[in-house]
Amino acid sequence: MTHYKSEFLNTLSQRGFIHQCSDFEGLDALAAAQKLVAYIGFDCTAASLHVGSLVQIMLLHWLQHTGNKPIVLMGGGTTRVGDPSGRDESRKILSLDDIENNKRGIQQVFAKFLKFGQGATDSMMVDNAEWLTTLNYIDMLRDVGKHFSVNRMLAMDSVKLRLEREHELSFIEFNYMVLQAYDFSELARRYGCNLQMGGSDQWGNIVNGIDLGRRMGTHQLYALTSPLITLSSGAKMGKTASGAVWLNADMRSPYEYWQFWRNTEDADVARFLKLFTILPMAEIAKLEMLGGAEINEAKKVLANAATALLHGQAAADEAAETARKTFEEGASAAGLPTFTLSLPMGILQASVAVGFATSNGEAKRAIQGGAIRIDDKPVADDKLMIEDKMFNAEGIIKLSMGKKKHVLLKRA
Repeated sequence: MTHYKSEFLNTLSQRGFIHQCSDFEGLDALAAAQKLVAYIGFDCTAASLHVGSLVQIMLLHWLQHTGNKPIVLMGGGTTRVGDPSGRDESRKILSLDDIENNKRGIQQVFAKFLKFGQGATDSMMVDNAEWLTTLNYIDMLRDVGKHFSVNRMLAMDSVKLRLEREHELSFIEFNYMVLQAYDFSELARRYGCNLQMGGSDQWGNIVNGIDLGRRMGTHQLYALTSPLITLSSGAKMGKTASGAVWLNADMRSPYEYWQFWRNTEDADVARFLKLFTILPMAEIAKLEMLGGAEINEAKKVLANAATALLHGQAAADEAAETARKTFEEGASAAGLPTFTLSLPMGILQASVAVGFATSNGEAKRAIQGGAIRIDDKPVADDKLMIEDKMFNAEGIIKLSMGKKKHVLLKRA
């Protein structure tokens, strides 16, 4: 493993955050002198970020932790265009009200990982709508567009893959990389920003920004990307049967979030402890040594640490206790996710509604395998109807699948 002068790059290297860098030596020197001002952009395409954005948030966390300054860039302007990177189809064009609502939802998560304020290393949050929405198109073409080669733009992976697959790429999306590059030069001019970080799929866009900055006379700019995080099974990070693993508590409860990490595949536990917690490397090294049934203890440590980082220690402790009561005591713990059903409803439909299965057929196979239980008793009949008489005095029943998935059902 390469040893760097700066705590920042050493930390990222040890924890598995580094994929590519435009100039390790130059970036390392800036980081060692604690002169890095770095940004990552977050488009406002949903009301919450999901765990797929956590690597980027953690990059900003470690940047600040090692004495440098992070900038969180809200994409209030670029969201109006849509990033084509890694996609086979155009993003849905959102209304301005939707973008603003999404921005408000997204903003709340960053204070859990970063310290904001007026200090030298305090994080700041800006919105690219501030400068993108006031651009004059003719001036933009003359002053910025002249620096872009269409030949190079067509060779970018985000564009080339769409064209090779003969999927439509709109002119508005084609311009996205121009706007992102302009963001970098504008942040350099306004705030002394010298580094843009992002996922590996953003490499071409970030390098475009470095090139534009050079042509427009900014100071030296740098690029640093993180690897695409996939599960050891090959599945995409953060996708579950019940949908995306959102970071906002009103879209995924702390208990469900805890359970997501508790259910990590064995082969991913050590890697995720490094990426998604702030536990010391020495402690992670001890947990890496656990095998067999003991690895479940490492998973609980991962779940507790990741949940505490996002939702606070009290929420993590409550989730862990709910899980213990549910799994070890068979209790119908109040902290479980709750779903309200309109009765009567078939057991197949209910299993799909709570995210245990993606189709009635999948739910039927789970029942045939003895995996579905109501109040800890196996369901044998896939035509079972959930009715009023099945609920307890509090109007609740517990629906389970396997040992790890439990929800509470309430009558509408």
